[in-house]
Amino acid sequence: LAGTRIICDRKFLLECKNSPAARTPPCYLPQTPGVTSLAQSSLVKLEELKERNESEEAMPGEQPRAAAP
Repeated sequence: LAGTRIICDRKFLLECKNSPAARTPPCYLPQTPGVTSLAQSSLVKLEELKERNESEEAMPGEQPRAAAP
């Protein structure tokens, strides 16, 4: 086989993990809901759960409602 084999040691790879370049996504990365960013429906569900948790914390004396079947 013709080609180049790149060999990196463990220490170098662990140092690369903490570099600033590894912590930011590339500027040309497309925004794909559910893959490179949260799906829009997931964001809506997260907001609903957050609002529900906040309302339950505001009324600690009430029992949580059971989900309808």
